[in-house]
Amino acid sequence: QVHVVESGGGLVQPGGSLRLSCVTSGSIANIRSMGWYRQAPGKERELVAAKFSGGTTNYADSVKGRFTISRDNARNTVYLQMNSLKPEDTAVYCCNVDVLTLYSGSYYSAWGQGTRVTVSS
Repeated sequence: QVHVVESGGGLVQPGGSLRLSCVTSGSIANIRSMGWYRQAPGKERELVAAKFSGGTTNYADSVKGRFTISRDNARNTVYLQMNSLKPEDTAVYCCNVDVLTLYSGSYYSAWGQGTRVTVSS
């Protein structure tokens, strides 16, 4: 079994910064990708940023130049540094991990419960 836990959300003023963390624990054999998605009220969930084990990184156009995803493979942790936050960044941010466990024969997608980010003055 794998557990994915996010932290770091909160209330921040426009222009401010937050750093989200996501730790994956359990019977992990390998993690292929780690990423962040967000869902704002009344909107569909969207990819914010993802980092793959080969080094490839993807960002949503709306966050390029403002958000940075980084990964600590030794700690099975992924971070999302969010700068120059805007009200439209307000959402629940969820971590997604593409993981192979010690007991599964294939990779599967594991999700955290999410952490809320509110950008408001």
